[in-house]
Amino acid sequence: MIFGSDNMLGASQQVLDAIVRANAGLAASYGADDWCAQATARIAELFECPVEVFYVSTGTVANSLALSALVPPWGSVLCHHQAHIVNDESSAPELFSGGARLVPIVDASGKLGPAALSQALATAPHPPHNVVPRALSLTQATECGLVYTPAEISALTKLAHENDLYVHMDGARFANAVASLGCSPADVTWRAGVDVLCLGASKNGALMAEAIVFFDTALAEDFAFRVKRAGQMAAKGRLFGAQFCGWLENGHWLDLARHANHMARDLSAALNHVPGVGTVWPVDANEVFVVMPHALATRLRVDGAVFYDWHPSALPAGKTLVAGEVFVRLVCGFGTQPEQIAALIEAASKHGV
Repeated sequence: MIFGSDNMLGASQQVLDAIVRANAGLAASYGADDWCAQATARIAELFECPVEVFYVSTGTVANSLALSALVPPWGSVLCHHQAHIVNDESSAPELFSGGARLVPIVDASGKLGPAALSQALATAPHPPHNVVPRALSLTQATECGLVYTPAEISALTKLAHENDLYVHMDGARFANAVASLGCSPADVTWRAGVDVLCLGASKNGALMAEAIVFFDTALAEDFAFRVKRAGQMAAKGRLFGAQFCGWLENGHWLDLARHANHMARDLSAALNHVPGVGTVWPVDANEVFVVMPHALATRLRVDGAVFYDWHPSALPAGKTLVAGEVFVRLVCGFGTQPEQIAALIEAASKHGV
């Protein structure tokens, strides 16, 4: 009954097999190997355009380095108030950008909408006495488990570009979003106006691998220096490339994400039949957000269930907790099995309200 996060899982067998193959023999160091070259070629093919790709170990460093290429120290990054970069990455984005500020925009719809972004842009303070908006960061899928459509992304990037902002996408769960939409990865990135994507694999079958994908390749001109200064130019970079080769081969990345999404939908449907329990956001990807009695959450955890209490600020507009309720998040991954869901529902039904 482990639903804490999709990063609690290890790697898929296909990714592990690729790592083992890459482990044999000698290879060039620091990403100049055939594995990284093959991975980059596959990413370019996947997105149907020329790209510059850099491989790093974590989502936090991917986002922070990518944003550092877009925003000067006196600039700011506009983002949703629930964005991972503003709530869960300490001060890493500020550190790597040399001091750029993150400016959260409140939007209780679970996504950032054009109206909220327009208001933030219209009320941005004037330089040089204040920071200047220089980038928009979107999370796909969002921290509320929702997915932006291509049209929604295009509307936001149009506003951003009209105001001289670059667009960054945090794609820690990008695979889940694409699997949900059933569209081309290009349709929700560069075709919709995204300049750089942090393509996450660690939460969806890789051991530890993230790719920073520049669609506006001019932005990557000096990026290798940023990667090196951050200690992310791995000597055995082939192991990053190997993970992406295994992950992307024959659509494996989407198969893993589809399974996680399917398990999340099943979990959501089952939880909605438990008295006193109800989901609060649509399940677009692989996260399930639930309000339940605090006593039930406590008993489930005693029985071995793992899930996280979540921020009440992430509740939908008009939704509030009443006394004795708790807001929680449950996440399914590529390894989640129906038996785990059945066990959780059995325990919840046993304990009742």
